[in-house]
Amino acid sequence: MAAVATLPVRSCLIDGEAIVSDDTGLAVFALLANEPLRNALRLRVLELDGEDLRRSPIEVRKAGLARLLRTPQPGLALSERFVGYGEIVYQQACRLDCEGSVSKRLGSLYRSGRSKHWLKIKNPAAPAVRREAEEDWAR
Repeated sequence: MAAVATLPVRSCLIDGEAIVSDDTGLAVFALLANEPLRNALRLRVLELDGEDLRRSPIEVRKAGLARLLRTPQPGLALSERFVGYGEIVYQQACRLDCEGSVSKRLGSLYRSGRSKHWLKIKNPAAPAVRREAEEDWAR
């Protein structure tokens, strides 16, 4: 992605996910298939200028990414972080018809794939979750 090439680093290794936001700023999975990606990559930095950050706690990795993106970059976005009451964040996500929420334990290290320190709690009423359930049922 061209936006990554504009970052002020010699080298970096990132993990990310593509998102497309609606007019209110909410990420809407269904829009991915229909619209060009704009402000659409949420990042996790794993290596920065030769330093491997995968064994650094999540808060260290997030701080490094925030410094990297302190100047807004078209096509790149820092995921919002809420510390505290996961249940309240999940309830708000459900009210907004979001897919759900992800909770990550402070101090957790990066792991590819699932981790016991990262919990994804899906909103069963969200369109993307209903679609996944229908696809699983059809198999």
